[in-house]
Amino acid sequence: MNEVSQHLREIKATLPEHVSLVAVSKFHPVERLMEAYESGQRIFGESRVQELRDKEAAMPRDIAWHFIGHLQLNKVKYIAPYVSLIHAVDSLKLLQEIDRQAARNQRTIPCLLQLHVAKEETKFGFTIDECRDFLSSGVWKDYPHARISGLMCMASNTPDMSQVRAEFREAFQFFKTAKAAYFPDDDAFSIRSWGMSHDYITAIEEGSTMVRVGTSIFGERQY
Repeated sequence: MNEVSQHLREIKATLPEHVSLVAVSKFHPVERLMEAYESGQRIFGESRVQELRDKEAAMPRDIAWHFIGHLQLNKVKYIAPYVSLIHAVDSLKLLQEIDRQAARNQRTIPCLLQLHVAKEETKFGFTIDECRDFLSSGVWKDYPHARISGLMCMASNTPDMSQVRAEFREAFQFFKTAKAAYFPDDDAFSIRSWGMSHDYITAIEEGSTMVRVGTSIFGERQY
């Protein structure tokens, strides 16, 4: 068993059945991704459009590619034909462009709204109040090809796990509020994407259903 396979097995052993694992493969070569693929992993996360395009062309067709980074409007068209989930929708303009490109490809693309709950200005996303205002406006209903399927967030980059836990908890509380208020009959609105290599156990304890793990699977990134 290779190193990647061993790491994958160890991580999957810690995941409840209802939690999906996104293998964050950005900056790692196709060879390493194929080791994960051959061990049964089918969901991979990339954050650069060109790197995603190159890997999608080189790897098997049954992979679910997730775009997990900050997505520029002019790059949506390149991934719209095949992307399985866009994790970080942080503006109405981006949702509109995803809808437009998905329609051109006769697809509906699942999307997550990115919440900014971290105590860091460098993070993208809606604040809780901005997201509430956005959802209550109902304008997103005009873009059915960009289907809002849940929420995503990143916690502060801090060793203080009590702060990390509080931020994940805040996201989960808002998810429950949003589900009841805006998506009560929509089974698709179900994804809670938070937790990475260093904090995914805490994230699962605070309601995550999808964790994004890279370093713990592939090792340090190869820039």
